[in-house]
Amino acid sequence: MVSPLTIGKYTVRYPLIQGGMGVRISASGLAGHVALCGGIGLIATAGLGLNSPHYDGKNFFTADPLALKDELRKAYAIAPDGVVGTNCMVAVTNYDEIVRASCEGGAKVIVSGAGLPLNLPALTADFPDVALVPIVSSVKAAELIAKKWHRGFNRLPDAVVVEDPDTAGGHLGEKMENIGSGDYDQYATVRGVKAYFKETWNLDIPVIAAGGVWDRADLLHALEQGADGVQMASRFVCTKECDASDAFKQMYLDCRQEDIGLMMSPAGLPGRAILKNFDKIRQRDVSMNVRCPSGCLKKCAYKTGQERFCIVHALDRAQRGDVETGLVFCGTNAWKANRIETVQEVFNELFAVDTVDHDNGGVDT
Repeated sequence: MVSPLTIGKYTVRYPLIQGGMGVRISASGLAGHVALCGGIGLIATAGLGLNSPHYDGKNFFTADPLALKDELRKAYAIAPDGVVGTNCMVAVTNYDEIVRASCEGGAKVIVSGAGLPLNLPALTADFPDVALVPIVSSVKAAELIAKKWHRGFNRLPDAVVVEDPDTAGGHLGEKMENIGSGDYDQYATVRGVKAYFKETWNLDIPVIAAGGVWDRADLLHALEQGADGVQMASRFVCTKECDASDAFKQMYLDCRQEDIGLMMSPAGLPGRAILKNFDKIRQRDVSMNVRCPSGCLKKCAYKTGQERFCIVHALDRAQRGDVETGLVFCGTNAWKANRIETVQEVFNELFAVDTVDHDNGGVDT
């Protein structure tokens, strides 16, 4: 029997956060249905404006927050009483504005990584009920965030996500040469973060394990190893409710374990993706002489020197169905996808649920 998960002022029936996946892989459809089923659904905020009615090809920074608020409204239309949040990347240029738009749009939780979210409490000061959850891969990073938040804002995290760079998808908070070395122990880090907040701050906050969680056995292992819940992303891609195109989902269904690997993002962070079409992503931007179209990242090798490729538009193309020249992020277990299922069916398997009464807050009956 698993326990509910409480983060800040919000409690969900199941100890699961659906990980943020951009661009627009986890938007209102996926996040809303995860929230409806009793988990925490996250809308990935990066680049949302690109495939929205607000975008005219030039107004990236105007369209982005408007599109985010649209997605939050649509997610709450699916799960009016659910817990819907956002994933906000520190690395994006408009981080401050997107965090504020998350709060204004009704996000109950903000999960933030791809850099250390050292000023997150300042950006959310007018919305004290919003739960703040940094993503880290080390106890040291958690300590740094806690000290900064406490000293500057008299605030501490409401939960911490510990991401395993050896298994997680998308952008990873570790140096390329350290990933896959065998030195990283995710659950030692989970327990270390838990102990740090208890011993230093007398605070028992949830610590969430992210990366490599695919099925019930993975979930139970995480809980047995000291995690209070899991963050799971790749498993949700091949669901009917996921906001990705059918072609994107088919890439998961068709991929082999050896097709998944690491690449260096123009953001200066390693990333994990399906690499079968990787050369074509770069070649497209070179052939079309693409210059930085959006300025979406604070630090970008493509913006400054046309190195690598424009990542936000590569991710956007894949979401829309161009998997020839689009980038498909994934975790190490994406090759295990073998069918399209519903979000409810995923919950049924993870939590051994028979039936769910959505009118009763997602409590199994």
